[in-house]
Amino acid sequence: MTSFLRSDRSRPVAIWLFVVAALVFCMVVVGGATRLTDSGLSITQWKPILGALPPMSDAAWQANFALYKEIPQYKLVNAGMTLEAYKTIFWWEWGHRFLGRLVGAAFAIPFAFFLIRRMIPRRLIWRCAVMLLLGGLQGLVGWWMVSSGLSERVSVAPERLMTHLGLALALFVMLNWTALDAWAGSPRVEGRSAWRGWALALLGAIFFQSLLGALVAGNDAGLVYNDWPLMNGAFLPDQYVGKGFWGTLAHSQGAVQLHHRLVAYALFAAGIAVGVMAHRARHLPAQAKAAGLAVAVVVTLQAGLGVWTLMAHVPLSLGVLHQAGAAVLLAVATAFAWRVRRP
Repeated sequence: MTSFLRSDRSRPVAIWLFVVAALVFCMVVVGGATRLTDSGLSITQWKPILGALPPMSDAAWQANFALYKEIPQYKLVNAGMTLEAYKTIFWWEWGHRFLGRLVGAAFAIPFAFFLIRRMIPRRLIWRCAVMLLLGGLQGLVGWWMVSSGLSERVSVAPERLMTHLGLALALFVMLNWTALDAWAGSPRVEGRSAWRGWALALLGAIFFQSLLGALVAGNDAGLVYNDWPLMNGAFLPDQYVGKGFWGTLAHSQGAVQLHHRLVAYALFAAGIAVGVMAHRARHLPAQAKAAGLAVAVVVTLQAGLGVWTLMAHVPLSLGVLHQAGAAVLLAVATAFAWRVRRP
């Protein structure tokens, strides 16, 4: 048995990490809106510093609009767009990038402060350093994603969108887990719960489903096969096979939507099972039981919202809410997996 040391936790650090996680959540939601409004290619240059300011004059707006007119999305999709219409999509993308910069500052500045003041538990310093590096990498991945739609495509490459969202959600999970560790400190008792593997597997499956959702979004696959539970009246979509294995896996609208549906069914069943079994488990703490019940409730709401979003042809409000629901489900699954590891 190990002693519970107050020096092994820091409530201010935990609050800081929870705040950054909330900002990442906002960024994921705004990123979903940016994708649904086809705004992601409206800013065709990557200026990490100077790009923090939006156009401040009519000439600057015209210059940005002229750059947008040079890419395929304008020529093939938005030809004839007015400057006012361009400003609408510009502000979505600028807001998304601004949130990215805000997240970076909200993490890096307090991190330096807490390090200098020696307020971060030693066991968590390396984790915070990794998250700082991941945050910086996210900016590069974001531009790598945008660049895929500037020359030969009218939208970003789906697999790059998946990578961008996946990295954001991985950072979101790490922030929440580390914040919980900072809040509670090391466990009073060292041990290994029988729930540990199952809880982590569920968390991994939810993360994987989120990646599949990114492929659906990247291929606009929510705009086809809008009946349920069948797909145009059949179990298998009539256009499942794409050009080769990767073309089917990542670029076929029928395939990516079917895969997302099938994993959703499995997750729905697993989430309900976790909630029921956690409630009945004799040796789980009350907090773990509550987290298990939260998983069951949120997975049910998310499944219903997914069907509603699909059958409504993905309106902006439901599409954004569905992406937000995925992040909420990841958060409660993270809390559950964290709690069952502490006997």
